Amino acid sequence: MSDTLIGLLPLVAGWLLDLVLGDPSWLPHPVVGFGKMIAFCEHRLNKGRHRKLKGAFVAVGLIVGVFILTSYLLPLTSHLLPLASLLISALLIFYCLAGTTLIREVRAVFRAVDRSLEEGRVQVARIVGRDTSELSAQEVRTAALETLAENLSDGVIAPLFWLAILGVPGMMAYKMVNTLDSMIGYRTERYKDFGCWAARIDDIANYIPARLTALLMVLPHAMVSGQWSMVTFVRHYGRHHASPNSGYPEAALAGILDCRFGGPHYYFGELFDKPYIGENNRELTTDDMKKAVRVNRTAEVLMVILTGLCLMICH
Repeated sequence: MSDTLIGLLPLVAGWLLDLVLGDPSWLPHPVVGFGKMIAFCEHRLNKGRHRKLKGAFVAVGLIVGVFILTSYLLPLTSHLLPLASLLISALLIFYCLAGTTLIREVRAVFRAVDRSLEEGRVQVARIVGRDTSELSAQEVRTAALETLAENLSDGVIAPLFWLAILGVPGMMAYKMVNTLDSMIGYRTERYKDFGCWAARIDDIANYIPARLTALLMVLPHAMVSGQWSMVTFVRHYGRHHASPNSGYPEAALAGILDCRFGGPHYYFGELFDKPYIGENNRELTTDDMKKAVRVNRTAEVLMVILTGLCLMICH
């Protein structure tokens, strides 16, 4: 087998593991360790003066530390046991991908809310940061699909993008970036200073992947349906979001489903009035969820192929 094909084995194996397993609860996950490190630093440093500076030190230090550690670990194992290096790379790629788990969670949300509104609220709280206690059934379904679109970028396309650019160390560093943002990158009173750098770094790291995600979602649909105006829809509504990036995959899915996302939400007890993405405030159904899952999977497969081509060219 050629070196080029061998170099693709971790990508294929890692992706297939995620496709089959998702994130099994019995398997130790590096992101849990990332979360504990972030929480440790936040609890001890997010107080007193110079919170923004301390937050910058934590964010940059953890991201660079993960990159250096992975960059050192993989060549070391390759020198000692070449097969072990391939296996570790495949496992790390598997750990960095989160496509299957969220699809399962979104399906569970739709099943739960069909049984009862309260079950739906409890289930969707597992995957969103907003307050779900007062959500309507429509808002529960909307929150699940918004998260599905956003996670396609954060949990699949962006990790693969950084794998193609900086290899497995870059992918792991991105995972730390994303974990930092999900834990402390909020504009609330508690995190607005300490998490400022984490949020800005996440914005930079996701700038290209978010737009690439929207493209991978919209292009196959437009090629089949002939609705090329959807590209204009995404360009227009992609900017209608508090985040400079999240609006693009959300706009892509809203355009494909002809629905409306966004609006006011409570996060940690504070109201955030997000602009609407789309205009058709119709009821969302299980069929919409199934279509959204197909869109996600198509974009995911296309990105795996693109990443493989990049790795072959750069090898």
